Amino acid sequence: MSPFFRNAPAALAFAFQLASVPGAIAQQLEPRAYSNLPVGLNFLLGGYAHSRGDVLLDPTIPVTNVSANVDTLVLGYVRSLDLWGKSGSVGLVLPYARISAQGDVGGQESSATRSGTADPVLRLAINLLGAPALSPEKFREYRQDTIVGASLVVSAPWGQYDGTKLVNIGTNRWSYKPEIGVSQALGAWILEGAFGVTFFSDNDDFFGGQTRKQDPLYAAQAHVIYAFNPGLWAALNATYYAGGRTAVNGVLNNDLQQNSRWGATLSKSVDRRNSFKLYFSSGASARTGTNFTTLGFAWQHAWGAGL
Repeated sequence: MSPFFRNAPAALAFAFQLASVPGAIAQQLEPRAYSNLPVGLNFLLGGYAHSRGDVLLDPTIPVTNVSANVDTLVLGYVRSLDLWGKSGSVGLVLPYARISAQGDVGGQESSATRSGTADPVLRLAINLLGAPALSPEKFREYRQDTIVGASLVVSAPWGQYDGTKLVNIGTNRWSYKPEIGVSQALGAWILEGAFGVTFFSDNDDFFGGQTRKQDPLYAAQAHVIYAFNPGLWAALNATYYAGGRTAVNGVLNNDLQQNSRWGATLSKSVDRRNSFKLYFSSGASARTGTNFTTLGFAWQHAWGAGL
């Protein structure tokens, strides 16, 4: 087994965070998102996820008693970088989603089915401490201790959107999520924590040309990871996110989010170039929406950096 795959699933974490519900960046569970990688690795990523429950692509729209099924496919690319002597990465994910939802709008039962491209997502990451940029040869001797990293996830409003509809695949707005994370290795165990804030631009074509604003959404996540061997690890994950209250044409909605989720992840390297991940997550508590269950699969193929 190549020693690269001690940490290569860090790239797979990027596909994992997007392969659930498009537009729900703040709710993701991302174990090993700040692991180190040798400079010059490339990853082709693919994933599928099924989400079911009280979930919409935009969880604060005025629909009640929601029952929805969301199927998401993702295709992505990640490259590891040398950023001023620190290890880093850049990645792009292109999601495609299909949603089938039922709910009450104004006291009347309604249903909708949508399919199309979701908002593409770009992630830039740098490890500020404990994960220097290393050549493939030097990386073979690297062992993790404490890593402190930072990232920026940007979602662009290029997904399928119709301003006359309440349920959409795209969000018709930009979002930006800066985050800082810490990863501590303790033998075969890794303990991780991260804190991020998602900021939203305005949607000026919300349901008939209205203007919809959303406050920042704050999110913290924690992970306990165990490595059975260099190519197999599992994790228990949890996240809590709060904020995100919306206003339409200046009128505040009663949709403050104070929600938590938990999940589990299993990652396995198949050979020097290929690995896969299975993951599950579910709502633990939810003040407003997003109480759903997700089951998914992601795969990555690596090349470059001496593989």
